[in-house]
Amino acid sequence: MSNADRHGMIAQAVRESGSVTVGELAELTGASEMTIRRDLDALSAQGVLERVRGGARTLLLRGQEPPFALRARDAVDAKRRIAAQVSSLIADGETVLLDSGTTCLEVAHLLRPRPVTVMPLSLQAIHILGDPPGQAALMVPGGRPRAAEGALTGPLTLASLAALRFDTAVIGCCGLSAADGLTAYDLDDAAVKKAGISSSRRVILATDGSKLGRTAHAHVGPATLLHTIVTDATAPADEMAALQAAGTVIKTA
Repeated sequence: MSNADRHGMIAQAVRESGSVTVGELAELTGASEMTIRRDLDALSAQGVLERVRGGARTLLLRGQEPPFALRARDAVDAKRRIAAQVSSLIADGETVLLDSGTTCLEVAHLLRPRPVTVMPLSLQAIHILGDPPGQAALMVPGGRPRAAEGALTGPLTLASLAALRFDTAVIGCCGLSAADGLTAYDLDDAAVKKAGISSSRRVILATDGSKLGRTAHAHVGPATLLHTIVTDATAPADEMAALQAAGTVIKTA
C-alpha cells in the first residue's frame, strides 16, 4: 500500500469514527504502529486530523466544512472521472468560469492544455493554469483568498464577475437537493457562486455523489439554476430523480 493510499484510509477512518487509536489503524492498514505514528504526525501537520495521545481524532464539527487537505484526499478517482466528463462538455474557444474546490481543481488540470479562456476562483487553480506550457488563456480575478482553502471571495471578486460574461460556469458545491437547492458552508463563498452563475450562459455542477441530498446553511439558489449536473454512481437515486424531474440534465461519470 502506498503512503497516499494509507493516508487516505486513515483520514477516512478518523472522519467516520471520530477518534481512533494507533493500534486500530495499524490493524486496519497492515502497517506497523511506528509507521502509523509517523502518518498521524504528517496528517496532523496538514490539518487533516488532530493528534492525541495514543491516536487521533477528527477536527470536524457538525455543519462545518471539511478541511481542504482532507477533501483533497477523498474520492480522488471519482473526482477525476467527473472532471473528465465536465471537460468533454466544454468546447474549444469557450470562456469558462471555474469555481473553487477539489473537484474543480481536477477540471483545471484538464483545461490547462486546451484552447479555452479560464477565470479560476482559487489560488490553487490559478497556479495550475498558469504553469507553462499550456494553451489555456488565464484571467485572474481580484479578491481575498480564504485561509487554507485558497478560494477567492469579497467585493473585488464580485466586481470581477459582474464585469464579465462567461460561456460556461463550472461550479462546485457543499450540498445540493431538489428541495433546498444549491448550498455552501460559507456566506462569502455562496455570494461568489451566485454571482458566477448570474454571469454565465450555462452552468455545470461538478460534484461527487456525497453532496447530493445534503444541505449546508448558506443558500446559493434553486437547483433549476443548473443546466447540467456531473456526478458519480454514489449519488442517491431518489435525489437524482427529483432533480431530473425539475428539468436538470444529470450525467454520471
